[in-house]
Amino acid sequence: MTKKERFQFVLGYFQEHNANAETELLYDNPYELLVSVILSAQCTDKRVNMTTPSIFRKYPDPKSLSRASFDELFPFIKSISYPNNKTKHLIGMAQMLMEKFNGEVPLTVDELMQLPGVGRKTANVITSVIDQQPNMAVDTHVFRVSARIGLTTNAKTPYATEKQLIALIPKEFIHIAHHWLILHGRYVCVARNPKCDICGLKPACKYYAQHFKTQIQFSKNQL
Repeated sequence: MTKKERFQFVLGYFQEHNANAETELLYDNPYELLVSVILSAQCTDKRVNMTTPSIFRKYPDPKSLSRASFDELFPFIKSISYPNNKTKHLIGMAQMLMEKFNGEVPLTVDELMQLPGVGRKTANVITSVIDQQPNMAVDTHVFRVSARIGLTTNAKTPYATEKQLIALIPKEFIHIAHHWLILHGRYVCVARNPKCDICGLKPACKYYAQHFKTQIQFSKNQL
């Protein structure tokens, strides 16, 4: 199977089985999504979704959040990973939104990356989710799954993974392919003991082919 054929198989499978994939973060507007994505770094979406309702009640918009002090905001997110840094980032982000962007969340990667706490992955999430821009956010799930299946080759960094993926994913599918890969990594192609027995991508998966080949060889040696 060529790499192009592998991409076609994987995308076709997801189109058939998860056509409406979307982020599991709960939000009502770009501001809420931005707060949620900043909080989600090295933290589960489930934990973020348990945390954000109280934040949004107290700070429903960038203006109110920009006026928060560290001591006021910290108790709301102390259960989140890296709460000190994220508290500072959220306040700084809101202040910059007010000072530079008239309280509106910008929708370009370059502008978003100017905000405290916003790196390329976060900027790609915001633009792809809110505006369906063809940007590929690469988190640990996307990085792992892409390499295992064989969609990427020797990609050592998230940026290298991003470039290899968008080179072969049709532009109109890039924004949703991000969710396909994340969800597959979260529930099927997990970090330890991937659930190959229930995975529909086996025919195209390099990891499965190698694992299956190894198992067959081991069984033959036992005879």
